[in-house]
Amino acid sequence: MNKLPRIGITMGDPAGIGPEIAIKTLMDPTLLLDCRPILVGEAAVFRQIAAHLSLEVSFNIIADVEHALFEDGLINIIDLKTADFSGLQWGEINATCGEASFQSVKKVIELAMEGKLDATVTGPIHKKAIHDAGYSFAGHTEIYAHFTGTKKYAMLLVEDHIRVIHVSTHVSLRQACDLVKKDRIIEVATLLFNGMKRLGETNTRIGIAGLNPHAGDQGLFGTEEELEIAPAVEALLEMGFDVEGPVPPDTMFAKAATGYYGGVVAMYHDQGHIPFKLAGFKWNAEKGQMDSVKGVNITLGLPIIRTSVDHGTAFEIAGKGIASPDALKLAIEAAIKLHQNKA
Repeated sequence: MNKLPRIGITMGDPAGIGPEIAIKTLMDPTLLLDCRPILVGEAAVFRQIAAHLSLEVSFNIIADVEHALFEDGLINIIDLKTADFSGLQWGEINATCGEASFQSVKKVIELAMEGKLDATVTGPIHKKAIHDAGYSFAGHTEIYAHFTGTKKYAMLLVEDHIRVIHVSTHVSLRQACDLVKKDRIIEVATLLFNGMKRLGETNTRIGIAGLNPHAGDQGLFGTEEELEIAPAVEALLEMGFDVEGPVPPDTMFAKAATGYYGGVVAMYHDQGHIPFKLAGFKWNAEKGQMDSVKGVNITLGLPIIRTSVDHGTAFEIAGKGIASPDALKLAIEAAIKLHQNKA
């Protein structure tokens, strides 16, 4: 047991599904065969959702990692006690919840940087609640970069054959076009290659997406392909990488879904997220809810391991007991694999 990685798992927004999926995930006794999981957040919130959903589980409330006990049916919680959550309302944007979710993320980063955790896994936060609490971060990725002092980083999404990294993420579409630069494309493609190797991927062929329709069609629909993307592809080939591009995005993702590429580079947030979520999110039209939500978000370039679910707080189903823990389970599995293959 002492050789298994210590995984810190954040609560997410207290008013969302994060606490529910965390408990459901850690109730599986087989998890202890692969890692030593520890929740970080508000013990009162976890107790409240467990009681509300009649989840039969016991909690070990601790102040530090060294006090954790890893036994079947027992869940360790580092209790931050940021506020009184006796009046918690599920599904509501609240600055108090934003503060609590932010502090849980900050805490796992600190513990990992101190070497007390081997990897971190984050539950879903609500960006408006974080902002209402006074923090101007665009999301988890930026919080991690700030508190680890990381300058070169990128978001990698993983679901089945789809492994997509982004040149830019949480900026406007107009800004995203301006960020399509040769040096950034080379940077994220290199991060992608290293990330694929750590995830055990043997196919290291990388597809580089175009920005414009038909990848610009020789300059008819834009010049970013000729001025920035193609030169980046040429440079990567000279560096010894197996890359193709610029590839029209609609074609590239159709090929990626079959495993033709080991990973692909998207030029902006939605270009990568839409095909990724088509692969991992299964909507049930009759029930009006997701049957399954799968897919992992990994921040590459950090000095510590960070993986995450790639779904939101799902306020509309919070407290109803129907949230799927599938994505969190996959995020933990990815964190374990990254730890096992660390340099």
